[in-house]
Amino acid sequence: MKQSEARTGRTLHWAWVVAAVAFIALIGAAGFRSAPGALIEPLQREFGWSRATISFAVSVNLLLFGLTAPFAAALMNRFGVRRVVSLALLLVSVGSGLTVFMTASWQLVLLWGVLVGLGTGSMALAFVATITGRWFVKHRGLVTGVLTAGGATGQLVFLPVIAGLAESSGWRASSLVIAGAALLVVPLAYFLLREHPADLGLPLYGGTEVVTPPVATGGAARNAVNALRTAARTRSFWYLAVGFAICGMTTNGLVGTHFIPAAHDHGMPSTTAAGLLALVGLFDIVGTIFSGWLTDKVDSRVLLAVYYLLRGVSLLLLTQLFASSVHPSMLVFIIFYGLDWVATVPPTVALCREIFGEAGPVVFGWVFASHQIGAAIAATAAGLARDHFGDYALTFFVAGGLSIGAALLSLRIKRSPALPRGAEEAAGDLAADGAGR
Repeated sequence: MKQSEARTGRTLHWAWVVAAVAFIALIGAAGFRSAPGALIEPLQREFGWSRATISFAVSVNLLLFGLTAPFAAALMNRFGVRRVVSLALLLVSVGSGLTVFMTASWQLVLLWGVLVGLGTGSMALAFVATITGRWFVKHRGLVTGVLTAGGATGQLVFLPVIAGLAESSGWRASSLVIAGAALLVVPLAYFLLREHPADLGLPLYGGTEVVTPPVATGGAARNAVNALRTAARTRSFWYLAVGFAICGMTTNGLVGTHFIPAAHDHGMPSTTAAGLLALVGLFDIVGTIFSGWLTDKVDSRVLLAVYYLLRGVSLLLLTQLFASSVHPSMLVFIIFYGLDWVATVPPTVALCREIFGEAGPVVFGWVFASHQIGAAIAATAAGLARDHFGDYALTFFVAGGLSIGAALLSLRIKRSPALPRGAEEAAGDLAADGAGR
């Protein structure tokens, strides 16, 4: 069915409205997820809880943030994006708001760890893959980069506000601000998000025909597990998953968690190191958007190989750059590493879509879960290595070598793998489920 020029060329395509609302939700999700880091000290002062106890709630939050993604993508396929995102925002609001009444550490784990973790995990990168896959043909990679950058933007916007508010008015005020902010986004998500362009009689942005998606069948959990079962029969899935696990190890797990204490070991003030880490987030926005633009033009496998290779080289050099003050060489590392921080996301999303079709967003949810598992492993392993060896040098060398290994794995990915015998029918079912309302 061809669309008239007046319908698609002279009016704003609703895909841009959907992308704008998704960007707002992703900014909020990133800010809400990262907020506990600014509240550790205030909670410790008031309740006397150990840092390990508070960190456990944060760990539960991070783990659920990753493991929720594939099931959330399947739920979006089964029940609709706006319902899942609206419910996720309500979970964040309730989880954050009720913390003002807590009196025991298990309540922190339940509220901030479980509820906020489930809520923010439902608006993770699998959400990005769902939106871009359903609404865009043209500029799909660029929009993926912009939405992914929303994560970094959320941390940059929220963390200073939350930290300042906790210092001036107490941590309860910060929690209530987070709860209110999440609640304010609910009407935007519910009334402006649409499931498919066909619901409005539109083609995908950049497409020429209205494509009516098949109705989803089966349970969301079953669809998510089936997606993993089918994808796991291909080597390309494992190359993507292992590579993205290494990505999590070398970003959130190692640098995101241990850069500040590693710099402090060399005499650098923690506040200075924290400022450098904030710069990483700033340049991450630029790098991720540019990576999305490149993904529309360059083979995604080549992009991943280049990103991982350059990251590996930079990590191998990092231990030589630490000093008591910031030297130009360290600033070069910060800018370079920031540009590469999550530049891997747009090409990874694109490959999941190319290889696994309409089931791509759900498969990417599992790939993203491997990212978070890798981050959790690295965060613990780096701490143990520091306790045992007295410095972080070995961890950065190992991380550099793993990144180079991820580059080699990326080049082995096949964009259109032949599914093993017995998987064709399952893949067809996944495509029907993944494209449904």
